Amino acid sequence: MSGTSTDGVDGVLVRWSADDRPEVLAHVQHAFDPALRAELLALNSPGENELHRAALAANALTEAYARTVDALLADSGVAGAEVQAVGAHGQTVRHRPGAFDGTGYTLQLNAPALLAERCGIDVVADFRSRDLAAGGQAAPLVPVVHRALFARPGRDIAVLNLGGIANLSLLHADGRLSGFDTGPANVLMDLWIERTRGLPYDADGAWAAQGKVLPTLLADALCEPYFAAPAPKSTGRDLFHADWLERLLARHPGVAAADVQSTLCELTVRSVAQALAASMPSAAELLVCGGGALNGELMRRLGAALPAVTVLSTAGRGLPPLQVEAVAFAWLARAHLSRVAGNEPAVTGARGARVLGALYPA
Repeated sequence: MSGTSTDGVDGVLVRWSADDRPEVLAHVQHAFDPALRAELLALNSPGENELHRAALAANALTEAYARTVDALLADSGVAGAEVQAVGAHGQTVRHRPGAFDGTGYTLQLNAPALLAERCGIDVVADFRSRDLAAGGQAAPLVPVVHRALFARPGRDIAVLNLGGIANLSLLHADGRLSGFDTGPANVLMDLWIERTRGLPYDADGAWAAQGKVLPTLLADALCEPYFAAPAPKSTGRDLFHADWLERLLARHPGVAAADVQSTLCELTVRSVAQALAASMPSAAELLVCGGGALNGELMRRLGAALPAVTVLSTAGRGLPPLQVEAVAFAWLARAHLSRVAGNEPAVTGARGARVLGALYPA
């Protein structure tokens, strides 16, 4: 899995038990080469010679995926012949479901045939396009997996993935499932600290903790129409990007850089808290995964904003936060091979359940 934060690849090797529980045999993280990361970020916006550049970036990304697979096999001692499939999501560079022609598009750079060739293992990829074709948002896809991993009968539980974008999975006590993207998680904070301090992210939220929340700036940011839009909905860098942040800050000149960081942290917290209060006010727990679960300041503020909810990392439920999304796409690859639907129409808005993904045999 490589997500909206565009910081690198998380890979897991998973063995599934008889009762459908995942056992993670190995977990590998590989940071992107700086040039590849810069090109993937640049391809989120229109530019010269995009088709050529995107094709080469997909090849380079796939080589990073192949190295991740090799490392997982080496670390676990498992032979490639023992692996049923590689689930490879690709890197989202555009996400505009329903836009322009009523169908829209979602684009994940990937070269799954090359990955199958490099690894000698069947590859399942292209997880989003079938849900989109069925009228859905093609995102978020992880709520179905969160239900399989974390649901507890008789309890309302929410799962929050904090990557570049934040998405909520709502696991209702009666078995219903809902969910949606709430808005930015780390994407704006990462943009701001990279621009002002040359750092890729705010480690533990330390810089945000040094600043103060600016109420007028926060209120202005929360006026973004996306936050009030009804579900099903999904978003990404197509909306929450550098230009969005620049337009916001242009209306508030002279603010201190640390205060901006603190306010962007609070924007993530407030948008999540408001979404949870509106969609599952009886939530007993909020399980947090993704890189944002390692941001102590962000987690502290979430707890303060949701005093009636137990906020904890998914590590407290047996799965470290940086493994959850990679496990989810292993689950979705396995679902494809079993011809099991991988989407949830109540989440994405698709016309019905669909088997997701495409198979590239080794």
